[in-house]
Amino acid sequence: MASANAGGTPSAALPPAGKSRKSVTGTRRSVAVLFLLPALVLLGALVLYPIGYSVFRSFFDESGDFTAFGNYKTMFTDDTILTAIKNNAIWVVVAPTVATGLGLIFAVLTERIRWGTAFKLVIFMPMAISMLAAGIIFRLVYESDPDRGVANAILVTAHDTFAESSAFPQAHPSTQSPLKSADGGAFITRKTVNAGTPVVLPLTGVAPDNMPDDAKAAAAPKPDPDKVTGTAWQDFTRGKGRGEVNAPDKAEFGYPGIKIEAVKGGEVVASTEAAADGTFALPKEADGAQLRLPASNFREPYNGVDWLGPSLITPAVIGSYLWIWTGFAMVLIAAGLASVPRELLEAARVDGANEWQVFRRITVPILAPVLAVVAVTLMINVLKIFDLIFIIAPNSSKDDANVLALQLYNSAFLDKDSGVASAIAVLLFLLVIPVMLFNIRRLRREGRR
Repeated sequence: MASANAGGTPSAALPPAGKSRKSVTGTRRSVAVLFLLPALVLLGALVLYPIGYSVFRSFFDESGDFTAFGNYKTMFTDDTILTAIKNNAIWVVVAPTVATGLGLIFAVLTERIRWGTAFKLVIFMPMAISMLAAGIIFRLVYESDPDRGVANAILVTAHDTFAESSAFPQAHPSTQSPLKSADGGAFITRKTVNAGTPVVLPLTGVAPDNMPDDAKAAAAPKPDPDKVTGTAWQDFTRGKGRGEVNAPDKAEFGYPGIKIEAVKGGEVVASTEAAADGTFALPKEADGAQLRLPASNFREPYNGVDWLGPSLITPAVIGSYLWIWTGFAMVLIAAGLASVPRELLEAARVDGANEWQVFRRITVPILAPVLAVVAVTLMINVLKIFDLIFIIAPNSSKDDANVLALQLYNSAFLDKDSGVASAIAVLLFLLVIPVMLFNIRRLRREGRR
């Protein structure tokens, strides 16, 4: 029988004198430490030392002189860095939230369709594309020119379907024209017109090469005692002489489709559109009215949205990020959704709950741990976002799209100010710590269950 020591512990439970203790797996601790030593050395060399040196270097300026907290003061007073901090806050709040929300919606909806697997494959496919390639793709997507940028091509097509753009955006009357400017960008005759007396509405400003394809040589208006007739045309002839002023010449083109309104007392009493040769005719109601060319004739063509401009550059880049990472969120959430007990969902439906109530009160609470994993992962990811902004944002908008990781690069390699760059690195490290602590606490809670 094993003897007991003074504390009541069996002596057989104590390790023999001079021998090292073993771990729960039976491995001697000295052997375990020996195997862990290479990993610890790499951890110290590649993680701990850079962190410590960055903290140390953040207290010195670019010349190596000690500046205490000067770099941190610069970081919170420099407008460019403050913009980067503001944009990082927008990224951390918007991108993970929207990506997780879209991933949840896609994961739930794809369970109800027969081709859900194919849909998941299409949504997840951008994850196989590098961030550099994705940045190049979306730089082209957001091009301002509708002939190159997909986004603006769609917008312009949709706009022109419901509101046709003008063919004469640069047209205007000359100083000798019988037309004058009116409110809102329109042009109106200086005098009233009468039936039987032809009216000329000469304009300039449209290059001959930019005239509509259906434009024909301008024709002189013919008098009609029962109508107000006239011609609207491009009163400009190339070469010397340039033809006769305020009279159609053979080398000049009419304005096909231009709208003419007859206005009396501020009200439109008649309207028409010019033929291919610029001629038009208004009914007798136009007698004694002024003829107006409404501003819609001269509206600038719609060229879409300036996606890469200062006001939209951050939402545009976030959109490209969502295109890549929504698939990641969807796959993780779908995996969690597959483990949800179907009995709970069916029991809720039997008890009278509709699909929205089942989703909100059962599906989402059960998926809360998975949603937290996705959101936390994306938060850490967006804190170090760099390549999308570096590629997509043009130089004119790069400061407006700036984030901390990009500013760190600019300070270190463009401004050659390693002190401010180190301070930014320390700030990024401090911002990651709360997210990491939240993740660690969540994992420990799950481990106790």
